[in-house]
Formats: sequence, C-alpha cells, structure tokens
Amino acid sequence: MELNPETVPLGSPGLVPQSFWENDCKVIYVARNAKDNLVSYYHFQQMNQALPETGSWEQYISSFLSGQVSWGSWFDHVTGWWESKAKHRILYLFYEDLKEDPAREIDRVARFLGKGLDQAVIDRIADHTSFVQMKENPMTNYSTLPTFIFNQAVSPFMRKGTVGDWKQHFTVSQSERFDEESRRRLAGTSLRFRTEL
Repeated sequence: MELNPETVPLGSPGLVPQSFWENDCKVIYVARNAKDNLVSYYHFQQMNQALPETGSWEQYISSFLSGQVSWGSWFDHVTGWWESKAKHRILYLFYEDLKEDPAREIDRVARFLGKGLDQAVIDRIADHTSFVQMKENPMTNYSTLPTFIFNQAVSPFMRKGTVGDWKQHFTVSQSERFDEESRRRLAGTSLRFRTEL
C-alpha cells in the first residue's frame, strides 16, 4: 500500500523522502508504551509555549486516543514503522528495553550500524546517555531556551524518564478505557508494549 503524505502522521514512514528508501538507509526507531507516552506528551505540551492548551487531563486522554494531538496518532505512528521494518532496514527499539538494560540496547544499535564496541565503550555511552546525565546537561535538557519557548517552571523538558509513571496520572476507569482502546487499535499486529518494569 502506498502511503499518502497528506494523510499519514508526522514522522511516519510515508513522510520520509522516497530517496531515503531507494538508497536503503538505516533507521533506528524508538517506541514507548502509549500510557507513559501520553503522560510525557501532556507535560511537554503544557510547558511548550508554541503548542495549544492541553485542556484537562481527561480531555487530553480523549485527544490522544483520537489522534488529535500535535504529533498525530501514536497508534498509526508505531504500527506504521512496525510494519515498515519488514521491508526496510529499521531497528525497532522499545524505550522500556533501553531503561531495563541500556548496555544491551546500545550493543544492538552498534551491531545494527556495523560497529563492534568493547564493553568499556558501551558502559561509557550508557553513562553519558543516562537520564540522570542528560537531565543535567544543557545540551540535552534545553535549559538554555528562553521561557517564552519552553517554560520549564511548568514542567522540565527532562521530567522523569521512568517506566510506569502513568500510574500517577490515570484513574482506574481511565486506565481500563485506555487499555481497551489500545487492544482494539493494536489488534492484528504482533506489536506488544510493556507498561511497567
């Protein structure tokens, strides 16, 4: 099926220039479970002064589930890239796996790129790319941007970086509704996400 760039979500395989696929470029794609992703979007959109108001938490859940957020449908995005990995050189990673065992996933990336790294180098990369290090680094935490762009008094750009923070935001009924919609939207794919470690 040929994707129409006017109807595909931002960042989906259909918006990558055709020459990218023709030249057999490699892609590293990282997906995060929908619940934690929604929480992250919510806080990011609140602090990002260029984006529209989020509305209430309940309204934002509905917007996310219907794909009416600035980045389009999470479901279309993750399934589009998941399906594309069978046809292209795509390393599909999961945020939860990166949090669980950074060294293992760094080694996977290196091998995908045709590089062999010794354990000392992998450990250094894991340290420099850890959430704690990146949260303190002005090159990655966007702390140097003026508040009229990112108002980090509302929420820091690098907020928590954990798996399972959704439990601090969702009510039981919201979680059940979200899970039901997720099952429906991911049915027919082999794509599975972990919502806790």
